[in-house]
Amino acid sequence: MNLNLRPKEECMYDAVSLGEVMLRLDPGEGRIRTARSFRAWEGGGEYNVIRGLRKCFGMKTAVLTALADNEVGKLLEDLMMQGGVDTSHIFWKKTDGIGRICRNGLNFTERGFGIRGAKGCSDRANTAISQAKPEDFDFEYIFGTLGVRWLHTGGIYAAISEQTCETVLAAIKTAKKYGTIVSYDLNYRPSMWSAIGGQAKAQEVNKEIAKYVDVMIGNEEDFTACLGFEIEGNDANLKELNLDGYKKMIGEAAKVYPNFKVVATTLRTVRTATVNDWSAICWADGEIYKAKQYDGLEIMDRVGGGDSFASGLVYGLMTTGDPEKAVNYGAAHGALAMTTPGDTTMASVDEVEGVMGGAGARVAR
Repeated sequence: MNLNLRPKEECMYDAVSLGEVMLRLDPGEGRIRTARSFRAWEGGGEYNVIRGLRKCFGMKTAVLTALADNEVGKLLEDLMMQGGVDTSHIFWKKTDGIGRICRNGLNFTERGFGIRGAKGCSDRANTAISQAKPEDFDFEYIFGTLGVRWLHTGGIYAAISEQTCETVLAAIKTAKKYGTIVSYDLNYRPSMWSAIGGQAKAQEVNKEIAKYVDVMIGNEEDFTACLGFEIEGNDANLKELNLDGYKKMIGEAAKVYPNFKVVATTLRTVRTATVNDWSAICWADGEIYKAKQYDGLEIMDRVGGGDSFASGLVYGLMTTGDPEKAVNYGAAHGALAMTTPGDTTMASVDEVEGVMGGAGARVAR
């Protein structure tokens, strides 16, 4: 398949993301409600993808986000810099001493174990990025003058506020103007949309955004809630995927959105918080490609697994143009990311390719 990527030599960045980056506070093996200490990480649905492209796959990436100009914002910047992501396009928003004007988002996340599921508690209202307007980012300069091969954004950022919907559209329209490929993770969260119009608003926004997307990522619930498409007769937990039903649904979506070149989703069956069955599928050129199945995958920290799938998928599409290889890069990278703590990847491309090739878990000396 041919995505018509911009030539590498005419672009400063392989990929950039637009979205919120929060400070994740992790109680480790304990519970949020009883913790006396937390480990700090950075994370965000959109950011995690380009962080993976940089740290695991060696691509040149940048983050488009806004932070409140205070010590917590500087901590987030420092964490992102440690991940190798270019932070020069952050919009620093002035704030007062107690967060009335704007603030930085916090995300408390416990990992879960066995029969106790993972739990997240976000504190993200009135953040700097929720207020950011298109004019706060020089999209013409970023996509036109500097050059970007790939933009990734998603439905979490679009749901933060009424304003973020407008900023997403401004970014992707400018990206398309200059030939940048756009990927979008629907990532439907009912709790986030409820404050700005619920599912009706989610469909209104996502149906407009979908007109400009080349690579759409989302599971069946996402497609139903955000775009109104359904898979008939699919098994509820996706253990036995109805490939014909999925292909039919994507075929219908592709008629409405002929701009879709690739559609992909992860497949997860949760046996316990620490044991999942894991795989992924990808649609391209009218065909369905399924990744290797990882049954009984032992999970240390499941948060960010889907984002790491997305970064592996993007890397595979950008470097091979082969959707079957790409979905396998994504599934393997997502699986590895869930074996380490934090939202973001600690894997190397060699490890990803080793897992794709069937490498075992014996000690490497």
